[in-house]
Amino acid sequence: MSVTVYSSPACMPCRATKRKLDELGVEYTSVDLADDPTAADDLKKLGHLETPVVLVRLNSGVEHWSGHRPDRLTQLAGDLAAIAYLAENGDPA
Repeated sequence: MSVTVYSSPACMPCRATKRKLDELGVEYTSVDLADDPTAADDLKKLGHLETPVVLVRLNSGVEHWSGHRPDRLTQLAGDLAAIAYLAENGDPA
């Protein structure tokens, strides 16, 4: 599983998103679209025209959204913690 944050220079919502992920202890890779125009084209194909874009790759598929979404980030942190717990301890049922 991996989390990638696509951002652009001087983007305040991008900074807020990364700061929230840091607070939640979520590891992520940051990609500056100014340095990677190919990534910008890929995000447009997914329908995203604004930054930040958060892309989450899990075994079950890919989830993505744009904009600073503290609610989604908090949910993501909980989901990742649950996945890590199950991977380490197995299903408690």
